[in-house]
Amino acid sequence: MTRRSRSGSRPPWGLLLLGAVGMALLVLPLLGLVIRAPWGTLGRTVTSAGVGGALRLSLVTASIATGVALLFGVPLAWLLARTDFPGRQLLRALVTVPLVLPPVVGGVALLLTFGRAGYIGRWVYAHTGYSLPFTTAAVVVAQVFVAMPFLVVSVEGALRGLDVRYEEAAAGLGASRWYAFRRVTLPMIAPGLAAGAALCWARALGEFGATITFAGNYPGVTRTMPLAVYLAFDSDPAGAVALSLVLLAVSVAVLAALRSRWLPTA
Repeated sequence: MTRRSRSGSRPPWGLLLLGAVGMALLVLPLLGLVIRAPWGTLGRTVTSAGVGGALRLSLVTASIATGVALLFGVPLAWLLARTDFPGRQLLRALVTVPLVLPPVVGGVALLLTFGRAGYIGRWVYAHTGYSLPFTTAAVVVAQVFVAMPFLVVSVEGALRGLDVRYEEAAAGLGASRWYAFRRVTLPMIAPGLAAGAALCWARALGEFGATITFAGNYPGVTRTMPLAVYLAFDSDPAGAVALSLVLLAVSVAVLAALRSRWLPTA
């Protein structure tokens, strides 16, 4: 079957024109970033002290945040997909709220919860003297808050698409539920798990609003790449473009790796 026969008749010129304009609105800004990039000094700019520090901090915190999201997000996705309890639909809705919540609002919520005057942070500070906001750990917490829902949604979808008879067969052969989860369930949902982890990592790497609200903007401590891009436009435009290109390259790489999960192969 040819492509034309699958798609039907030729689309109207009006749709073609509107589609072309829509594509231009999305693609032209990215092309402008690539065209205006200081390619001759890009390597030196990325490895400079300020830019390189923000890059390293972003890579480290995003990786830690992804690990934390895997540790807690996979069991949460399993609960949502495999168990039935009162309030499950409400819990699922609350878990996905950070997907649509403005990041700055998320940062305010984190500050009111874990800040020195927050209802949890106040208790922690009174008993340990430790204050979470405006630390590197706060960057990780902010990234987990905004990025873990991507992992949970992806893994829950993979679990719902998995035939439970495989797990039941493992249990019938004497395997414990934990053993069946590790040796049967996880390998079979590996593609969905990898996709969720990649999306989680990319989202954490690009987090800005919750980070600057909850963790602040301290060089070497909480200044991640998105924050450095924002600040560099006044003092170091080349550095801002260089960091923007790094973030763009990461985003394109993640989308290219996950292309087979969203688009048909034929």
